[in-house]
Amino acid sequence: MEFRHLVSFITIAEELHFGRAAQRLHLTQPSLSAQLQKLEKSLGVQLVARNSHEVKLTPAGREFESQARIIVAQMDRAAQVAKATAEGRAGTLNIGYNLPASRHVLPDALTRMTERHPDIVVSLWEKRTGPQLAALADGSLDLALVYGHPSTPDFAYRRLLHRVPLVAVVGRRHRWAERSGVPFAELAGQECVLFAREQCPAMYDSIFRAAADTRISLAVAHTADDPGATAHMVSVRPFVGFASLPRAISMGMGAPGSISVAVKLFDPVPTLDLYAVWRTDETNPAVSFFLECIDSPEPARIDIARALSA
Repeated sequence: MEFRHLVSFITIAEELHFGRAAQRLHLTQPSLSAQLQKLEKSLGVQLVARNSHEVKLTPAGREFESQARIIVAQMDRAAQVAKATAEGRAGTLNIGYNLPASRHVLPDALTRMTERHPDIVVSLWEKRTGPQLAALADGSLDLALVYGHPSTPDFAYRRLLHRVPLVAVVGRRHRWAERSGVPFAELAGQECVLFAREQCPAMYDSIFRAAADTRISLAVAHTADDPGATAHMVSVRPFVGFASLPRAISMGMGAPGSISVAVKLFDPVPTLDLYAVWRTDETNPAVSFFLECIDSPEPARIDIARALSA
């Protein structure tokens, strides 16, 4: 069964006259008759009954006409969608993001994207940096909003948020819990809770770079995959964990009833930059459109003192 045979049959059904149908289709009557015969042979049923006086649809032909119209309409719609997607007017966009992106990038960018490109469907996936980059590499994400940027030439990137501070996370009974801030060098005497580097390479490296700058070694006593697990571990043991300032605020660390407290680190303050990352060979035009919707001529910063005192 060929698509053109369906179009020809629908035209015959509308005209109930082979001469007029052939004229509309710019075919000869013998060619149109041959197409109908091929269609009927492929289906194994007679669709059109004709004699010297009239042309009419058989009961099977009337039922087939309604189904054929649905198929032709779907094909037309598919062609329109494909063309719109190729031109960037429609399609899908899968975006990975972290907490700072959720608060400082996505609200305005998504509003602009909806206004400018309403037919592009955007799907959002909250993941840590490592899983986002893995999903970007395998094609399940089109754009990643992550800490740091990869060094591989397979990815392009753009900085969106400058100097997101990291804080120490301790339990309420820890001796740092009542302090407003702690020099990074004091971590030399502490057992730490840390995550695997592949979960967030930029954060991991920022912590160890600060340790190198202060000429101390970090004693990693335990590992935890997420800030929630870290908060629970430090609440029952005198460990020190780490979190980004936005994450600490979102988890209410230090608020009444919380099990952990965020403490400012300084001399130095370990920080992270937020980046948009995409594949260098990306062909989805929606990626460029979304990047245009991110209004960041100058990367913003987070004020750690103001945030912790809020």
